[in-house]
Amino acid sequence: MTVSSACFSVFSYKKVNRIKGAASEDFAAATALRTEEEKKVKLGGSELRVTRLGIGAWSWGDTAYWNNSGWDDRKLKAAKAAFDASVDRGITFFDTAEVYGTTFMGAINSETLLGRFIKERERKNRGVEVAVATKFAALPWRFGRQSVLNALKDSLSRLGLSSVDLYQLHWPGVWGNEGYLDGLGDAVEQGLVKSVGVSNYSAKRLRDAYERLKKRGIPLASNQVQYSLIYRAPEQNGVKAACDELGITLIAYSPIAQGALTGKYTPENPPTGPRARIYTSEVLTKLQPLLNRINEIGESYSKTPTQVVLNWLIAQENVVPIPGARTAEQAEEFSGALGWRLSNNEVDELRTLASKISPVMSFPVENL
Repeated sequence: MTVSSACFSVFSYKKVNRIKGAASEDFAAATALRTEEEKKVKLGGSELRVTRLGIGAWSWGDTAYWNNSGWDDRKLKAAKAAFDASVDRGITFFDTAEVYGTTFMGAINSETLLGRFIKERERKNRGVEVAVATKFAALPWRFGRQSVLNALKDSLSRLGLSSVDLYQLHWPGVWGNEGYLDGLGDAVEQGLVKSVGVSNYSAKRLRDAYERLKKRGIPLASNQVQYSLIYRAPEQNGVKAACDELGITLIAYSPIAQGALTGKYTPENPPTGPRARIYTSEVLTKLQPLLNRINEIGESYSKTPTQVVLNWLIAQENVVPIPGARTAEQAEEFSGALGWRLSNNEVDELRTLASKISPVMSFPVENL
């Protein structure tokens, strides 16, 4: 009996400790989840919460602008590693589009790749929640609200999802924008999307879209536009002010100027491919004083130039940058832009220095 009691006591002690250990792990996991949630921001007036910095998936599978006109297994593995590294570091907001990596010249659709990466990650870690944003291409032959729903369902099929967190109009249509906005509203009401946004919309178009959706009780969550330290058109054309006034989040694409603000390129070593026509040796020469100061500020915080320029955007408030990550190393570096802040004087100083540089080329549809 004494032996039995002892055995029972030991068994009970181990069982209690296992329960305590499991409870501690659950508490730690819950605490970590709460911490991650606190790092998120609401997207406009919607209920969707996303990380303060997202990842753009324009380059994934693309052969027209990125990847030197080629896509292979090495680049696929690098993109997958970039996705995993982002999630590992708490960045769980990913932006893609139906036209990224369109299937010609050996391209693979970016939506297809993102959907595959999510599924592979879920098999390893079922607790991971990823927020997916994609976009509708306002092509001239697409008419009316049904075209939006049809395109969205095709995107969902490629992504392997039943709904997406954010669905955006990629650019204003030459005509038929009211029908496209009605299609966004229909998508919300049918439960196919959690929130809706636009991209490359001027201040006037943004206000019109906001009012049209508001009549149906649907908030316009975001406007995705080009915005960086050396491309501050949203500050000058009223888009940033309209976003702030209406409570619409500005999602900033090309936030590191397609690599030009990272310090990677020099007048002697400009980027290759289509970017070489934008960031010429002449442009890079004019950038050097700004890049030198960015580097000095970064050293004072033990941060890289990339992290400084991303933090500069976050410091503007109501801005979520979405730099493109093609490698795990890039994704890891981007995460270092979070958790600290430039001083107001540094923010103003960098803007002043950048104002001496002529703005880079805009996306033509911004002027529609």
